[in-house]
Amino acid sequence: MAAWPDFYPCTCIAVDAQGYGSNNDRRQSEIQHDLPRLLDRAARRAGLDRAQWQIQNKGDEQLAVRPVDGKEPRLVDDYIRHLASELREFNALRVPAARMRLRAVIHQGLVELADNGLAGTAVVATARLLNARPLYEALAAYPEADLVLLLSDDVFRSMVVGRHTTLLPEDFTRVAVEVKEYEATAWLRVPALGAPAVSSHQPGTTETGRSVDPAPGEPAAVRPGPAVAGGSDGAGGSDGAGGSDGAGGSDGADISNQYGADQISVTNIAGSVDARGAVFGFGSSGG
Repeated sequence: MAAWPDFYPCTCIAVDAQGYGSNNDRRQSEIQHDLPRLLDRAARRAGLDRAQWQIQNKGDEQLAVRPVDGKEPRLVDDYIRHLASELREFNALRVPAARMRLRAVIHQGLVELADNGLAGTAVVATARLLNARPLYEALAAYPEADLVLLLSDDVFRSMVVGRHTTLLPEDFTRVAVEVKEYEATAWLRVPALGAPAVSSHQPGTTETGRSVDPAPGEPAAVRPGPAVAGGSDGAGGSDGAGGSDGAGGSDGADISNQYGADQISVTNIAGSVDARGAVFGFGSSGG
């Protein structure tokens, strides 16, 4: 196990299992048995040796600290990817109630090996990030996900924005974290989605609704979905039939003749029909 004198630049990796306290004694024991083994296998597959890390265990939670040594991109990228894979394989053999779902956090800063554990504001910040509300909300919003990840702003900018991993800035959602006295910007990712998670804490506001000015060059945190064809408040437009500013279009232009495949309705009718006042269109099955 690696050791270092005084405060030293380190990477902190923390994980916590969902719903541990609601499990019975045997299930809690199983989680404590399985969790370190899953973490060890993920590290080995990523080419990392957890035997060289300082590890602080706490039941369903584990904090690991490793000195900065140039392998940080592998930790952010490969280790998390393999951990998601290990969890997926592990949970595939279990009933839903026995699944293991993890919150994970990666932060960096100065850490000291103290007499009763690990000391430093980086350790405290890692603990606060692990309890951030956006992580819990992501697990609730995406029940198919086995792992949700939060990177501190420092890690995100140095590893992801710096292009030292295969991840892209747009793979993450910017969230505001407020836990006790700790307030910070962090970056959320749900590996199972392959796309940014949508957080209820939108970029530009904190959990309490205060304004946050995005830094120049930051990626858009949540990609907007496709517009609903025809408008949001009525057939053909948002403020009335045909457009947002009046019938026929948003600026008064006639758009009634524009083709929209998603607006076509096909009805097969058998028997006689009173179609007075109706408009019919005909076409072949081949277009």
